[in-house]
Amino acid sequence: MKPIARMILVTSLALAAGCVSVPKVDNAPVVALDLNRYLGEWYEIARFDHSFERGVEQAKANYTQNADGTIKVVNSGIKDGKPKTAIGKGKTTDTPGLLRVSFFGPFYADYRVMLIDKEYTRALVGSGSADYLWILSRTSGLSETAKSELLAEARRRGYDAGELIWVRQGKNETTRGVK
Repeated sequence: MKPIARMILVTSLALAAGCVSVPKVDNAPVVALDLNRYLGEWYEIARFDHSFERGVEQAKANYTQNADGTIKVVNSGIKDGKPKTAIGKGKTTDTPGLLRVSFFGPFYADYRVMLIDKEYTRALVGSGSADYLWILSRTSGLSETAKSELLAEARRRGYDAGELIWVRQGKNETTRGVK
Protein backbone atom coordinates (compact mmCIF):
# COMPACT_ATOMS: atom_id res chain seq x y z
CA MET A 1 0.00 0.00 0.00
CA LYS A 2 1.39 3.42 -0.94
CA PRO A 3 2.24 5.70 2.01
CA ILE A 4 -0.36 8.33 1.06
CA ALA A 5 -3.05 5.66 0.68
CA ARG A 6 -2.07 4.27 4.08
CA MET A 7 -2.25 7.77 5.59
CA ILE A 8 -5.71 8.30 4.11
CA LEU A 9 -6.91 4.91 5.36
CA VAL A 10 -5.58 5.50 8.88
CA THR A 11 -7.05 9.03 8.91
CA SER A 12 -10.46 7.81 7.85
CA LEU A 13 -10.51 4.95 10.34
CA ALA A 14 -9.37 7.22 13.16
CA LEU A 15 -11.98 9.83 12.34
CA ALA A 16 -14.67 7.19 11.89
CA ALA A 17 -13.81 5.78 15.30
CA GLY A 18 -14.12 9.28 16.73
CA CYS A 19 -17.67 9.49 15.42
CA VAL A 20 -18.88 6.84 17.83
CA SER A 21 -17.06 8.13 20.91
CA VAL A 22 -19.02 9.78 23.67
CA PRO A 23 -17.78 13.37 23.94
CA LYS A 24 -15.97 14.14 27.19
CA VAL A 25 -15.66 17.79 26.25
CA ASP A 26 -17.90 20.60 25.10
CA ASN A 27 -17.36 20.23 21.35
CA ALA A 28 -20.46 22.16 20.33
CA PRO A 29 -19.94 23.99 17.05
CA VAL A 30 -20.54 27.68 16.55
CA VAL A 31 -24.19 28.57 15.92
CA ALA A 32 -23.40 30.63 12.83
CA LEU A 33 -20.77 29.99 10.18
CA ASP A 34 -20.45 31.83 6.88
CA LEU A 35 -19.05 29.01 4.76
CA ASN A 36 -17.96 31.36 1.97
CA ARG A 37 -15.80 33.29 4.43
CA TYR A 38 -14.44 30.07 5.95
CA LEU A 39 -13.32 28.62 2.61
CA GLY A 40 -9.71 29.16 1.57
CA GLU A 41 -6.34 28.44 3.07
CA TRP A 42 -5.71 27.78 6.77
CA TYR A 43 -2.41 27.10 8.52
CA GLU A 44 -2.38 24.42 11.20
CA ILE A 45 -0.87 26.18 14.19
CA ALA A 46 -1.37 23.42 16.76
CA ARG A 47 -3.02 20.01 16.97
CA PHE A 48 -3.42 16.97 19.14
CA ASP A 49 -1.07 14.16 18.13
CA HIS A 50 -2.49 11.62 15.66
CA SER A 51 -0.77 8.87 13.75
CA PHE A 52 -2.02 10.27 10.44
CA GLU A 53 -0.34 13.66 11.02
CA ARG A 54 2.61 12.62 13.15
CA GLY A 55 5.80 14.31 11.96
CA VAL A 56 4.01 16.61 9.50
CA GLU A 57 5.32 20.17 9.50
CA GLN A 58 4.22 23.23 7.55
CA ALA A 59 0.70 21.79 7.63
CA LYS A 60 -2.05 23.62 5.80
CA ALA A 61 -5.62 22.95 4.76
CA ASN A 62 -7.34 24.45 1.76
CA TYR A 63 -11.12 24.37 1.36
CA THR A 64 -12.86 25.15 -1.94
CA GLN A 65 -16.48 24.69 -2.90
CA ASN A 66 -17.25 22.25 -5.69
CA ALA A 67 -19.97 22.86 -8.28
CA ASP A 68 -22.21 20.29 -6.53
CA GLY A 69 -22.00 22.17 -3.21
CA THR A 70 -19.55 19.78 -1.55
CA ILE A 71 -16.20 21.05 -0.32
CA LYS A 72 -12.84 19.95 -1.66
CA VAL A 73 -10.41 19.52 1.23
CA VAL A 74 -6.70 19.51 0.48
CA ASN A 75 -4.43 18.90 3.47
CA SER A 76 -0.75 19.38 2.78
CA GLY A 77 2.51 19.49 4.65
CA ILE A 78 6.08 18.27 4.79
CA LYS A 79 7.04 14.94 6.37
CA ASP A 80 10.62 13.69 6.43
CA GLY A 81 11.52 16.46 4.01
CA LYS A 82 8.95 15.36 1.42
CA PRO A 83 5.63 16.96 0.46
CA LYS A 84 2.54 15.08 1.60
CA THR A 85 -1.00 15.72 0.42
CA ALA A 86 -4.35 14.20 1.34
CA ILE A 87 -7.45 15.12 -0.63
CA GLY A 88 -10.88 14.73 0.90
CA LYS A 89 -14.46 15.84 0.54
CA GLY A 90 -16.59 17.78 2.95
CA LYS A 91 -20.29 18.42 3.12
CA THR A 92 -22.45 20.76 5.11
CA THR A 93 -25.09 19.71 7.60
CA ASP A 94 -28.20 21.36 9.04
CA THR A 95 -25.97 22.64 11.87
CA PRO A 96 -23.99 25.66 10.59
CA GLY A 97 -20.64 24.98 12.32
CA LEU A 98 -20.76 21.22 11.77
CA LEU A 99 -19.31 19.80 8.58
CA ARG A 100 -18.72 16.18 7.67
CA VAL A 101 -15.38 15.29 6.05
CA SER A 102 -14.15 12.13 4.34
CA PHE A 103 -10.70 11.18 3.15
CA PHE A 104 -11.61 7.59 2.41
CA GLY A 105 -14.71 6.38 0.62
CA PRO A 106 -18.04 6.61 2.33
CA PHE A 107 -16.63 7.19 5.83
CA TYR A 108 -17.35 10.70 7.09
CA ALA A 109 -16.35 12.27 10.38
CA ASP A 110 -17.41 15.42 12.20
CA TYR A 111 -15.47 18.63 11.59
CA ARG A 112 -16.68 21.05 14.25
CA VAL A 113 -15.79 24.72 14.04
CA MET A 114 -16.04 25.50 17.75
CA LEU A 115 -14.70 29.06 17.65
CA ILE A 116 -14.14 31.50 14.80
CA ASP A 117 -13.16 35.12 15.27
CA LYS A 118 -15.30 37.79 13.61
CA GLU A 119 -12.62 38.44 10.96
CA TYR A 120 -12.42 34.72 10.09
CA THR A 121 -8.66 34.72 10.68
CA ARG A 122 -8.39 32.05 13.41
CA ALA A 123 -10.41 29.05 14.47
CA LEU A 124 -10.64 26.28 17.03
CA VAL A 125 -11.74 23.02 15.41
CA GLY A 126 -12.68 19.68 16.93
CA SER A 127 -14.47 16.49 16.03
CA GLY A 128 -17.13 14.23 17.44
CA SER A 129 -14.77 13.12 20.23
CA ALA A 130 -12.30 14.64 22.65
CA ASP A 131 -9.40 13.09 20.73
CA TYR A 132 -9.06 15.73 18.02
CA LEU A 133 -8.34 19.43 18.32
CA TRP A 134 -6.78 21.93 15.94
CA ILE A 135 -5.90 25.60 16.13
CA LEU A 136 -6.01 27.17 12.67
CA SER A 137 -4.99 30.57 11.36
CA ARG A 138 -5.03 32.38 8.02
CA THR A 139 -1.38 33.24 8.66
CA SER A 140 1.53 30.99 9.59
CA GLY A 141 1.65 32.38 13.11
CA LEU A 142 -0.52 33.85 15.84
CA SER A 143 0.09 36.63 18.31
CA GLU A 144 0.55 35.58 21.93
CA THR A 145 -2.80 37.24 22.69
CA ALA A 146 -4.60 35.21 20.00
CA LYS A 147 -2.92 31.99 21.19
CA SER A 148 -3.96 32.72 24.77
CA GLU A 149 -7.57 33.32 23.74
CA LEU A 150 -7.77 30.07 21.75
CA LEU A 151 -6.07 28.07 24.51
CA ALA A 152 -8.44 29.53 27.11
CA GLU A 153 -11.43 28.50 24.98
CA ALA A 154 -10.03 24.99 24.52
CA ARG A 155 -9.51 24.65 28.29
CA ARG A 156 -12.96 26.07 29.03
CA ARG A 157 -14.40 23.34 26.83
CA GLY A 158 -12.50 20.66 28.75
CA TYR A 159 -9.60 19.99 26.37
CA ASP A 160 -6.10 19.43 27.76
CA ALA A 161 -4.21 22.24 26.02
CA GLY A 162 -0.94 20.81 27.30
CA GLU A 163 -1.37 17.97 24.82
CA LEU A 164 -1.23 20.31 21.82
CA ILE A 165 1.68 19.99 19.43
CA TRP A 166 2.75 23.32 17.95
CA VAL A 167 3.28 22.81 14.25
CA ARG A 168 6.49 24.09 12.71
CA GLN A 169 5.52 26.44 9.90
CA GLY A 170 9.05 27.62 9.18
CA LYS A 171 12.48 26.05 9.17
CA ASN A 172 13.68 27.81 12.34
CA GLU A 173 10.62 27.23 14.52
CA THR A 174 10.45 24.63 17.25
CA THR A 175 7.46 22.72 18.52
CA ARG A 176 6.54 23.28 22.13
CA GLY A 177 3.84 22.29 24.52
CA VAL A 178 1.67 24.63 26.53
CA LYS A 179 0.76 24.07 30.15
